Amino acid sequence: MSDNVVYDVTEGVGTITLNRPDAMNSLDSATKAALRDAAISAAEDDSVRVIVVRGTGRAFCVGQDLKEHAAALEAGRGLANTVQEHYNPLLRALTSAPKPVIAAVNGVAAGAGAALAFAADLRIASDKAAFNLAFANIGLTADSGASWTLPRLVGPAKAIELLMLPETIGIEQAAALGLVHRVVPAEELDAAVGELAARLATGPTAAYAAIKKAVGFGLAHSLDQTLDLEAELQDAAAATEDHRNAVRSFLAKEKPTFTGH
Repeated sequence: MSDNVVYDVTEGVGTITLNRPDAMNSLDSATKAALRDAAISAAEDDSVRVIVVRGTGRAFCVGQDLKEHAAALEAGRGLANTVQEHYNPLLRALTSAPKPVIAAVNGVAAGAGAALAFAADLRIASDKAAFNLAFANIGLTADSGASWTLPRLVGPAKAIELLMLPETIGIEQAAALGLVHRVVPAEELDAAVGELAARLATGPTAAYAAIKKAVGFGLAHSLDQTLDLEAELQDAAAATEDHRNAVRSFLAKEKPTFTGH
């Protein structure tokens, strides 16, 4: 990690905090590398049962650090392979992680920062949050998975509109479009995220992983193929100790305890 990204694991919750508040958590090379490595660590760590991504200061993340990027352009290095080395591994780690991912969107999320939020399974946003798919404003196309996640959230026509005609999407519009799971007052964001993370961290982790896998698979495959995968995943879920204990608890009219196995 680096000072720009703080990674902590507490009671099954792996929290990744972007910590460049003076730069609105923009992504320079060191921050991108640390963010990627933290996401991979959280995804691969069996002790982590839910991942939270958050920002400090006024912004969630405003995307690429354009000062560093401008210097790279002047030096003739273009994008310096950052999409392949940083953004793609980061997004693959979060979307394929066998555990829920929460984005705690405290402020503006723009460009790759918006795409980072969209890669989460659930997004809780402050009433001060906003989004902007700013890529086209600087002559770029979408990256960081935005062309995959955004159409699945708002539909292809709206996604093209938001990408071709980028403008700031206020929190009310974002909620109406389905870009966020829940909106809370800014002062309640940490508590709301903590409550949701705690619930997921003590839930049936294997079932959550199967849900993510099935939904992602179903978006790109036929019903017959998805039914086959559902049967396979359900057989695996039924063999978990969590399932057996939950059934026993239900019959005993007790609240189940899930261990994630």
